[in-house]
Amino acid sequence: MGYNKERYRTLKGIAYYMALGVWYAFSLLPFWVLYILSDMIYGLLYYVVGYRKKVVRENLASSFPEKSEEELRRIERGFYHFLCDYLIESVKMMTMSKKNMRKRMVFKGTDLLQECLEKGQTCALYFGHYCNWEWVATLPLWVKTEPVQIATIYHPLENLVADRLFLRLRSRIGCLCISMQDTLRVILDYHKRGIPMCIGYISDQKPYWTNIHHWVNFLNHDTPVLTGTERVVRKMNQAAFYLDLHRVRRGYYEGEFKLISDEPKKLKEFELTDIYNSMLEESIRRAPEFWLWSHKRWSRTHEEFDRNWEVVDGKVMPKKTVESSL
Repeated sequence: MGYNKERYRTLKGIAYYMALGVWYAFSLLPFWVLYILSDMIYGLLYYVVGYRKKVVRENLASSFPEKSEEELRRIERGFYHFLCDYLIESVKMMTMSKKNMRKRMVFKGTDLLQECLEKGQTCALYFGHYCNWEWVATLPLWVKTEPVQIATIYHPLENLVADRLFLRLRSRIGCLCISMQDTLRVILDYHKRGIPMCIGYISDQKPYWTNIHHWVNFLNHDTPVLTGTERVVRKMNQAAFYLDLHRVRRGYYEGEFKLISDEPKKLKEFELTDIYNSMLEESIRRAPEFWLWSHKRWSRTHEEFDRNWEVVDGKVMPKKTVESSL
């Protein structure tokens, strides 16, 4: 068994370095070549493979019932174009210079962020899978990082090779990647050491059944939302910001920091979560093609939750089935 485990780790290590070599080589190509590849991938993905086209089409139709078939198809094609651009832009990020990165990913409103950090208050950055969220990891180029630690919370990927690659990508500019299950432990550690943090939370993901504590009306759907971010923000009294991302043009983005509250404990329960989802929806409606429509965001319904789950002492538990006695 020990031999097999060691062999497995060795094979994974070889696969990682092979994938890293290919990724690195492609990242050296100029943007104009990569965008030609992106256009080719788009044609294959959209017209030949039809990658998750049914999911995308259903999501768009149910989110925008007021739009015509022609408008929905335009958004659909725009999404697939953007998805391919996102992939090659993520590849390019592996070797982009700091100067080029600052030119292509611009942050606005960092003075508000810096003000909170200089007071010793940790800042929480709410954003979603909108525009190129990978490039948000370049924030250390825009914020004074002494003694501040820039970080992002991430969900480890099942594919260990891909997980290592994306961790390397996100951390190369100085961003600390924190696994979701380690979030509070790491934040408490930095708090005890008196080091303020600036932490990015991608909070538009689908929660597990046992983590559903709140629902919002989001893009015309009754939607279960993550509330763990709010619990951490309120517990640690973090200043909460929304990062409003814009795509200026191909390969160029802007992110504007908008303060939600620097006193989150004064807000009602779930108010922070409601505000975030409202702001994210506004961003999506402005240019819907730049959100990640290919994930099954609404596969968990309120009806199914009420039928199979119940809240007991604040915890979500499976409903007990009572067998009738004979």
